[in-house]
Amino acid sequence: MFLSCVCEADGRLNTGHAGVLLAERRGSYPLIDLRILKTSAQQGEVETVTRRKVKRLLSFQRYCHASRLLRGLVPHTPRSLHLLDDDYLGQAAHMLSKVGTWNFDIFLFDRLTNGNSLVTLMCHLFNVYDLIHHFQLDMVKLNRFLGMVQEDYHSQNPYHNAVHAADVTQAMYCYLKEPKLAEHLSPLDVFLGLMAAAAHDVDHPGVNQPFLIKTRHHLASLYQNTSVLESHHWRSTVGMLRESGLLSHLPADMSRDIEQRLGSLILATDINRQNEFLMTFREHLDNQDLDLQLASHRHFILQIALKCADICNPCRVWELSRQWSERVCEEFYRQGDLEKKFDLEISPLCNQQSDSVPAIQIGFISYIVEPLFEEWHRFTEPSLLSQTMLDHLHKNKANWSSLRLFSTPLLCPPGCLLPQPFVHGSESGSTG
Repeated sequence: MFLSCVCEADGRLNTGHAGVLLAERRGSYPLIDLRILKTSAQQGEVETVTRRKVKRLLSFQRYCHASRLLRGLVPHTPRSLHLLDDDYLGQAAHMLSKVGTWNFDIFLFDRLTNGNSLVTLMCHLFNVYDLIHHFQLDMVKLNRFLGMVQEDYHSQNPYHNAVHAADVTQAMYCYLKEPKLAEHLSPLDVFLGLMAAAAHDVDHPGVNQPFLIKTRHHLASLYQNTSVLESHHWRSTVGMLRESGLLSHLPADMSRDIEQRLGSLILATDINRQNEFLMTFREHLDNQDLDLQLASHRHFILQIALKCADICNPCRVWELSRQWSERVCEEFYRQGDLEKKFDLEISPLCNQQSDSVPAIQIGFISYIVEPLFEEWHRFTEPSLLSQTMLDHLHKNKANWSSLRLFSTPLLCPPGCLLPQPFVHGSESGSTG
């Protein structure tokens, strides 16, 4: 089936033009032509070693996947928990008993599960909500799908990796338990919320949309420079759903509807649409017209919840928040180094010499995180969790302000941070 997607202002999806394959996997794309990175006639041929390095950085496919599929073999799935030491199993199980608490340490959990935090967490939450029984899911297919999702995150990315996906999923679970929301959610709502959280950044290349556009990457052309990464995450997810056969037992119209709703949720994480969703959310709260009995309103709140989960790092306890901040900035700096190497303009927030971690985080919190979480606080009326998150957010912002005084001086004076780079210059200041 060949479809293209047009996303309306309210996040709904329309299908139309032929020419875009809905069921997309990484292996469906050829190698990047590295000649696009040559920006002047004076530059010589790119060295073979450099070409290999950039290929590894930018490729959307570890080609063993494609060759394995061509041979008809089942993709490798992560090692099972039964291979772990009993002590580690016990500690991981103990952590899962507290998975709904906001100070959950996903880094520790990932170590205790031998790098299988996303698969382990999703299986646990599907059992918590009895989704396997409700949707009559095949456990073999479910494990295969989750293994594919986890494996298709790039472990070499400092930030956009499977641990980030697990962290977002854990946050999403906390939000689904909010009293204002929980009593209205259907099993399908919960299924969609957890699935979208787990897969929202799958196959992220570690560079942002502007980089793909200015290097004329095929995905930028395919999605017409709009929600490029988010569209790829969604369509990759659909590809894995179909490849695993997880929903093959459902009526065709139901499985198509699930695919479309997953797309609507994942596309909502595009940071370029932040103001659009924030304004709509604020208007609903001002007018007090949110009716969670309506499926469309519940879906909108799921979009907001996923957006919150995706950028919630500054709302975590300082010890966890700081780790995420350093990781995302390291990913930015790697992109900046790549741009510098190939004589490309360095993207905003990606210059390690002028963009310090404290400065990036202060701007990100001020222009992206605070406005959204203040409205979420209003929506929850407020809840203990939303108050806790705001308290952490304010403390973390103060910590970054203190650290900024001792960081390397910026090339611009204090106070020069503008919201524009956080909307257009990178996928986000602390997530993607």
